[in-house]
Amino acid sequence: MLAGISGTTGGITTLVSYPALLIVGLSPLAATLTNTVAIVTALPGALLGSRPELAGTASWLKRWAIVAVLGGAAGGALLLATPSTTFKWIVPVLVLAGVVALVLEPRIKRGGEQSPSRHRLQLGGWLLVISFYGGYFGAGSGVMALTVILILVDRRLVYANALKNVLTYAAVIPAAILFAATGRVHWAAAWPLALGVLIGARLGPSLARTLPSAILRAAIAACGLALTVVLAIQAF
Repeated sequence: MLAGISGTTGGITTLVSYPALLIVGLSPLAATLTNTVAIVTALPGALLGSRPELAGTASWLKRWAIVAVLGGAAGGALLLATPSTTFKWIVPVLVLAGVVALVLEPRIKRGGEQSPSRHRLQLGGWLLVISFYGGYFGAGSGVMALTVILILVDRRLVYANALKNVLTYAAVIPAAILFAATGRVHWAAAWPLALGVLIGARLGPSLARTLPSAILRAAIAACGLALTVVLAIQAF
């Protein structure tokens, strides 16, 4: 439940769910596969919890969800084909960059002031890269996606957070299907985690809606910094 709440309010689902799977005895690779399958339930939970913010965005979400799904599928395929350790050195830097950009976002010019074609190109490129990483492992992808959406799409934090939830969890779906087909998912751990994430994801948007934007932004940044430290320690 905590993973679902933290994911839909700030984008750090895996910071909670992945260590939980390691604690109960799963290997790092098995935990990654199981975690990806389990957190798919955050998508319906987030959709239910963010209905006011998502009103009127169906066509926009359908268009960009296709990009997210393609990126997630490619990332999941890479993990199964070549479980490279390269990302473990890159990811802490990426997450930290996302946190810094999130903090500085109010001072960054909105991408919507650019030409529409350049705006779409930037959004599509960033979304593809973030979704690719989301399918591969995903820790911190929500913080990255939230920052990009705030800068390029909608500067209202709660609304950007709702869009981020749909796109980041949509990217998980194709990777989850690939991982489930391998037979290496630990379903005894996946089902209770999936149920908890579903409940937490339903509650998370309501919490984000009630918190002042400054407090929510600070909380997301703090969690992102914590995630950066955790990932850096794991890398070394």
